[in-house]
Amino acid sequence: MAETFADQPAPRPARGSKPLQGLRYQLGKLVFSTPVYGLTLSRRAPDALSVTPPDPWPGNADNGNAILRERFSFANSIDKAMPEWSFLEFTADDYAELHGFDWLRDLRAIGSDEPRRRARDLVKDWIDTYANWHPDAWRPDILGTRIASWLGQYGFFCASADDHYRSRYMESIARQAHHLSRALPGDADGERLIAAIKGLVLAGLALPSHAAWLTQGLKLLDKQIKRQFLPDGGHISRCPATHAQMLRHLVDIRSALLAATAEVPPLLINAIDRGAPFLRLLRHNDGSLAMFNGGQGMPSWLLDMLLAQADARGRPPARAPHTGYERINANRTLLIVDVGAPAPDGVDETAHAGTLSFELSVGKERLIVNCGHHAAPGPWELASRATAAHSTVVVENTNSTQISPDGGLGRRPSVVEVKRNESDGSNWVEALHDGYGPNFGLTHKRRLYVSADGEDIRGQDTIDRTGEGLDEGNFAIRFHLHPDVRPTLPKNGNGALLQMSSGSRWQLRASGGKMTLEDSVYLSGPGQMERTRQVVVSGPIEPHEKHPVTVKWAIQRVPNAA
Repeated sequence: MAETFADQPAPRPARGSKPLQGLRYQLGKLVFSTPVYGLTLSRRAPDALSVTPPDPWPGNADNGNAILRERFSFANSIDKAMPEWSFLEFTADDYAELHGFDWLRDLRAIGSDEPRRRARDLVKDWIDTYANWHPDAWRPDILGTRIASWLGQYGFFCASADDHYRSRYMESIARQAHHLSRALPGDADGERLIAAIKGLVLAGLALPSHAAWLTQGLKLLDKQIKRQFLPDGGHISRCPATHAQMLRHLVDIRSALLAATAEVPPLLINAIDRGAPFLRLLRHNDGSLAMFNGGQGMPSWLLDMLLAQADARGRPPARAPHTGYERINANRTLLIVDVGAPAPDGVDETAHAGTLSFELSVGKERLIVNCGHHAAPGPWELASRATAAHSTVVVENTNSTQISPDGGLGRRPSVVEVKRNESDGSNWVEALHDGYGPNFGLTHKRRLYVSADGEDIRGQDTIDRTGEGLDEGNFAIRFHLHPDVRPTLPKNGNGALLQMSSGSRWQLRASGGKMTLEDSVYLSGPGQMERTRQVVVSGPIEPHEKHPVTVKWAIQRVPNAA
């Protein structure tokens, strides 16, 4: 039997789930590990599928050709030799990606018999290695993803195989789905739980005489949609990339139900109809997602495809009051602001401490950004989640929300408030949070203004004492720049000139602090880190200051020379 990846543990149990639920799953694992348990999963394998769930998502032929050369590329660890299924140096995410088999699409994308045979060999090798329950490879979310992948790619690698191969394939899926029906909801939460539920629903539709799995899966899905999707359509994790993946799961489930001519629950339809416009809210005009609260975004073309599959025509809303985002679109200028409380326990594994941060783009060019998310565990992952990695105020180089060593969040703001006004096409957003209250007795209030023509963006950051804590210290207001932006700072330090690749120029001025240029990084995608710069406005928080610290700043377009 393959080894477990003990040095890279699975994601922590969901702290937001019921303690009894987690205890039940842990006790269940003691039963699952016994030799007798495998016998209870034995069922007569079906001769054929009732329906093949549609899988419209494209693969990557370059990655597929690498697999033919026995090399696998993952988001966090590149170019591993295969077929070894249990590398101890895998991160938990890489392990889940490998055993989830979504990469079968990459082989399918090549479009010839050799990748088909390679897919069959790898699936067979996995079945030979993991015929019985395994604590990692049979984890509910990985299991659900694998079932969905095998069913969705049936026509690619299995339909033309010999009878013996198809029989083993059917038997393995039936065993895995039978176990999944017993294990759910396990200790999973968030996107992991929806992935597991999707696998059970698709198995209930595809395998004859297993309608009970479909009923169970839809019942669990109903409960999780009510819990995980907020009234404004956003996902409870507040992560744009997670929201996109969740919407994709929902679309896949709806597509499978339609293919089987089964009834689509109204709650599922409603979640897609609300979730698609929310996704548009979080897209810049270049088509990619804003970089808030963790996760690596889908490429813009895949987001376009997802929204087309969702078939929800709603325009992006200006506000998402329950999830906590504001969007101001003025002419070619777009401002997106994080004005929400951090994600709750259980879905905060990758949440960031970036309350009141913003991103600013002009046309299809980004100007002010957040640093993004570094997925691999370690110092860079923690640094990317820190408040200093966001375009917002930092006090004493401390996070406004505590990032716990286990990956979740600890201390966090208890109050996050926002108001918005509009007049003659101009917009004001005013928000505050008390994340610096427990340690320093301070609140941060941010006021943002965007003119109707989008060429004048103004801000006012106020740090106010509301209690005892910090005697004296320092603040920094960080404006992280996109790598394509070239900044220059005159010797007098009165204002930074920001030149975009199109030639458009903007000036950032500030009063109430000292302006400097510092190095920064931009994490544009999996394994991608670019050097960039940031404008920092900093100053002291005086001891026992009666008046709040106030910094006013403006980002204004510089007219083209005549």
